Amino acid sequence: MTSGSKSDAVTQDQAEITIGILSAIEQDSRVTQRSLALEMGIALGMANAYLKRCVKKGFVKVSQVPANRYAYYLTPKGFSEKSRLTAEYLSQSFNFFRAARHECTELLGRCAERDWAPVALVGSGDLADVALLCARDVDIELAAVIEVATSEDGPFHGLPRVMGPEAAAQYGAVLITDMQTPQETFDRLTGILPDERLLAPQFLHISRQGDRR
Repeated sequence: MTSGSKSDAVTQDQAEITIGILSAIEQDSRVTQRSLALEMGIALGMANAYLKRCVKKGFVKVSQVPANRYAYYLTPKGFSEKSRLTAEYLSQSFNFFRAARHECTELLGRCAERDWAPVALVGSGDLADVALLCARDVDIELAAVIEVATSEDGPFHGLPRVMGPEAAAQYGAVLITDMQTPQETFDRLTGILPDERLLAPQFLHISRQGDRR
């Protein structure tokens, strides 16, 4: 194994542990360091170190509760980081194409069944490439790519690019395909279209407002 591959492995391990901690806290604010360590199969000291790092970086806030216990909560920054890390981690795995194709086909199929057309993708990149393939399978019209996180211009595989989240209002539904800042992109689209028409693959781990404490 080369030094470069060792570095990649460390990065992947760090991302996986951070994702695990942020996800566990989102599900249960009363989680303990010991239960985190057991759930993820890591040493208690490592769980403590990662949790402190998440607090220091502003991903998690801590509140003391009765009986000298602590409750942990994800901050808006924590929700964004969990979503970003999950997307980045998955994109480096061999399962990405399979998961992306399955979920994009299901979501675009829902648009076709409910006549939510035309559909726009939000964000270009690998996931948008997969969504284009899936659209042909379910016979749904993709009208454009909306860019919220970048200022890239020019067509994307023949689809026009439009800028800004406000552009979403002119489409029947949008599918989030931004893998760089998926949570922030979703949050900027909230309220522009009905919530059920803001679609996103589950593996992006986007938290909707109703899911947050």
